Amino acid sequence: MFSEIKNRIDKELTNYIHNIDKLYSLSQISPVLFKNIKEFLCREGKRIRPALFVMGYLGFAKRKAPGLFRSAISIELLHDFMLVHDDIIDKADTRRGKPSMHAMLDKYLFGKKNLKFNCQDLGIVAGDVIYAMALDAFLSIKEDMKRKEMALKKLIKAALYTGSGEFIELLNGIKSLDKITRDDIYKIYDLKTANYTFSAPLTIGATLAGAKQKQIDLLFKYGTYIGRAFQIKDDILGMFNEESVTRKSNLTDLKEAKKTILIWYAYNNSDKKNKAIIKKIFAKSNIGMPDLKKMRRIILNSGALDYAKKEISVLSKKAENLSLGSEMNREYLDSINNYTKKLFAS
Repeated sequence: MFSEIKNRIDKELTNYIHNIDKLYSLSQISPVLFKNIKEFLCREGKRIRPALFVMGYLGFAKRKAPGLFRSAISIELLHDFMLVHDDIIDKADTRRGKPSMHAMLDKYLFGKKNLKFNCQDLGIVAGDVIYAMALDAFLSIKEDMKRKEMALKKLIKAALYTGSGEFIELLNGIKSLDKITRDDIYKIYDLKTANYTFSAPLTIGATLAGAKQKQIDLLFKYGTYIGRAFQIKDDILGMFNEESVTRKSNLTDLKEAKKTILIWYAYNNSDKKNKAIIKKIFAKSNIGMPDLKKMRRIILNSGALDYAKKEISVLSKKAENLSLGSEMNREYLDSINNYTKKLFAS
């Protein structure tokens, strides 16, 4: 079911980009802006968020409203807007195996002299345009206006919370590891990942379909557990997988001094020598592969990897148990549960 919905979303995204150009004449306003946004948005992606939006809706709806898939891509566009800004913050040159937005724009600026702005400045503006596109796309669904307003507020709230999560994560980057708690890390996971990747898409869809508040609250909590597990899995992949698999640098988190569950557990379960090594790596301005290898060794020896995998298992089980109380159509709920199990396998 997920693959079928994803294919429909991919087609809808392509059609939307064409329609948005016709409606607002973006290619005439700036061919450079339109070309780069189009290229960035049409890249291959998992489309988890819009798929969950659609399934959250169909799991409670009596009928499929016109504009459902167009509205669902709003959460994908919100995701892309955040990726553009994240890559600027992380100084990342690649995204999904291709140049990041600001890296593409840097190629356009190459050779141009006496500039009073740079590619990051252009990237920020391009991200803002994508955010406006997200709001535009959301309005496409033909549904009850009261439910539509409630759902739109959830979309805006997801953007607000994700930005807030990014803000406090950056500030935590300058805090000593001694000052960071497990709750601090899960707070960021909830704000940055769980909310807009799982909880928000599911509950936005369910709200539009007219689900009861009790069911919406249950889905939100379900999404929080799954989102935490998803972020831990992503942390593991970022630390131990090769760049050819993740399609992004596995040095990024270390360069940004991100306090993940892996790092938190490793630090608090290591001797003085290894604690000093972790602190030294986090304080460095130029982090390389030798530092990554040292960190991997410390994580393995401290038991942090085993701890993180256990957390994924516990959180996944909590989500599965919680889903037993859901009144969502079982076909869609089972499909979501099966998909998340595949995400956490291995």
